[in-house]
Amino acid sequence: MSERMPQGGLPLVLLGGDGQEATRWLKSLLEGGGYAVLQERLAQHVLERARSTEPDLIIVDAELPDMPGADLCRTLRTDPRVSSSTPILLAVREPASRAQRLAALRAGAWDCITPPHDADEILLKLGSYVRAKLDADRARAEGLLDSATGLYNRQGLARRARELGSQAFRDHGPLACVVLVVDLEPQDLAPGQQGSGIVGRCVQALKASARLSDVIGRLSPTEFAVLAPGTDAAGARRLAERLASSVSTPSTTGEPATAGSTGTPSPRVRCGYEAV
Repeated sequence: MSERMPQGGLPLVLLGGDGQEATRWLKSLLEGGGYAVLQERLAQHVLERARSTEPDLIIVDAELPDMPGADLCRTLRTDPRVSSSTPILLAVREPASRAQRLAALRAGAWDCITPPHDADEILLKLGSYVRAKLDADRARAEGLLDSATGLYNRQGLARRARELGSQAFRDHGPLACVVLVVDLEPQDLAPGQQGSGIVGRCVQALKASARLSDVIGRLSPTEFAVLAPGTDAAGARRLAERLASSVSTPSTTGEPATAGSTGTPSPRVRCGYEAV
């Protein structure tokens, strides 16, 4: 395992790869872009580092010596000791097909780094992902997140609405809000189950369907709101339809629903929107 420790004040990137040409260029790009880099060759060591160092960003080579990179992404994303707000990216050595990209996203990756490589674009994307992660960490520390789902609570959503509203006013740009109410039975909201079951699937559906720039909050056990900067009334309507469809779809885990399935039925979703 590499013994290099992060430099003070710099965002920390955990890079999983063999250190050869496939990842050497990426390490050089990251260090030149102002990141501290910890590199591990084996998937098991990446997982151990992710648990112990709390990196701001994890990049995994698609071809690790002991495990496919997509499998490691899935393991990292489901590990409770790795923050759900930590961006995970899969570095693919050849141009990726649509099927490969979708497989990476289903495995928990936020994005894929594929050739041809544009250094400026990569650094801009990584900067956005790291800022989103740090914002989530700061909100969690300040008590602005719902403990059961990791979404913003009422207080956190109100703060983000003020910030986005001020930004929209300065930029003379639109801002929309979509509110969804999920009709659930009392047993679906039993104590200790608010982050799992139907509610958990609804939350995952919202996260998967919203854009990176959108802000998602939980107003009550069955009410959710999405703030969408740069979105006018027409865009808000399309967003509302997309979110409602995603939440009400029986399967949101990537497994197709089948006729006569005995799984949990899809919840009824009501939604509304407003744009300014």
